[in-house]
Amino acid sequence: MYTTEDMKKKAKKVLVLTVGIIFIILGFFGLVLPFLQGFLFLAIGLFLLSFYFPKTRLWIEKHTEKYPRLFLMIKKVEKWMTKIIGEV
Repeated sequence: MYTTEDMKKKAKKVLVLTVGIIFIILGFFGLVLPFLQGFLFLAIGLFLLSFYFPKTRLWIEKHTEKYPRLFLMIKKVEKWMTKIIGEV
């Protein structure tokens, strides 16, 4: 049977994945609609999904390594989000 700790981890995973997918959808709408910041929503959604999908994490790292300031900023945000969400 599942313990309460397992249930909390599973619920947290579902919540983060759901929020990530919602941000991706809002990002696609934002690319077409002038009042939504599509790129920002896509970036947040990809970042949330990267906690659970290693390929997404590798893609983000590969595309930000060229820009050291952006790469460091991504790493700082990752540490901050890990504190909030917890270890995955």
